[in-house]
Amino acid sequence: MVLILTIYSLTRIFPLWYIQGMLPTLSALAEPNRLRIIELLREGPRPVGEIAARLQLRQPQVSKHLRVLSDAGLVEVHPSAQQRIYRLRTEAFQAFDAWLESYRSLKEASYDRLEEHLQALQAKEKSHGRKK
Repeated sequence: MVLILTIYSLTRIFPLWYIQGMLPTLSALAEPNRLRIIELLREGPRPVGEIAARLQLRQPQVSKHLRVLSDAGLVEVHPSAQQRIYRLRTEAFQAFDAWLESYRSLKEASYDRLEEHLQALQAKEKSHGRKK
């Protein structure tokens, strides 16, 4: 007999393995400077030196952040002569968006239940108002 134990996380709706798939992405994006780098790269590919200058960070610091982002699959690098050009990997963000979609549907279901509850309260108020 095989015992399958599912550990639930957050709201006890999704198994931990489901959330763990996005942990590298979430961890990489949790650091403010890395998020700033991502925002800068949304404008287009950039060399490390330009990223450092635009964000007013030292180049070694930017290189370390880019390494983490690369390891998480969020950016990729292309050598060009003496420069290393970084760009966003759209596939990683599409996967992240798909992962977030499951949470969006939960939110929508919650809003639907709230709307039903409010409508029931309004109906109750109207029926009490007519009896008086």
